[in-house]
Amino acid sequence: MITSSQNPKLKLVRALGGRSKVRRKEGAFLAEGVRLLEEAQAAKWPFRFVLFSDGLSERGQTLIEKLRFAGCEVEEVESHLFQSASETDSPQGILAVLDQSQLPIPKSPNLILILDQMRDPGNLGSLIRTATAAGVQAVLLPPETADAYSPKVVRSGMGAHFRIPIHSLGWEDIKIICKDSGLQVILADMDGQPYWKTDFHRPLALIVGGEMAGASEPARNLADTNVSIPMTGKTESLNASVAGAILMYEVVRQRS
Repeated sequence: MITSSQNPKLKLVRALGGRSKVRRKEGAFLAEGVRLLEEAQAAKWPFRFVLFSDGLSERGQTLIEKLRFAGCEVEEVESHLFQSASETDSPQGILAVLDQSQLPIPKSPNLILILDQMRDPGNLGSLIRTATAAGVQAVLLPPETADAYSPKVVRSGMGAHFRIPIHSLGWEDIKIICKDSGLQVILADMDGQPYWKTDFHRPLALIVGGEMAGASEPARNLADTNVSIPMTGKTESLNASVAGAILMYEVVRQRS
């Protein structure tokens, strides 16, 4: 049992929870909670180690046994130390350090999501989750977008990180992927044509910008056309995750 706050595993957990620089250097990220770790285990995601504390639910105990059986390193932590290392207000008593392993981008994708300057972790995680549900084949994150592996983004993604390729890339690399895949690039923008008048049948890359800054100049330069979500009320704009969901499911509707 871990009984010291200076334990190397706890130090790594705290560092991964707080700094993207450490996550990149270590090639690892933090995942917490029974459901999230069940998703990782089902996806056969590479675990480095698992920590748990007393009071873990029966479902959590079952997961611990599965992970042990699979050869994962599992260790108990004193309750107060686990609480101090947790990134949540109400810890479930289980967390893991996972490899930051990337799923490959398909060779001939027909729907890619590009999240430009998406700095809010909650919105980023929700969009990754929605993209997975809508059949998006890869999520590309240009510079100035939040770290997809921060604890809040991972929690908001609800396991989507284990099912969809997520790649942080420069604009030149994104441009090459779109060109080589023959993707039409569509930018969500208030000055675009209404989304219901836009043809989404072709293979495409959809760019959704952050709420504060909107789309960057490189995003605008890459776009072939702009599409909007008209609003009849007095609201100035929609939440970015809501706007992205509307557009992704319009693609699903048209292609169905």
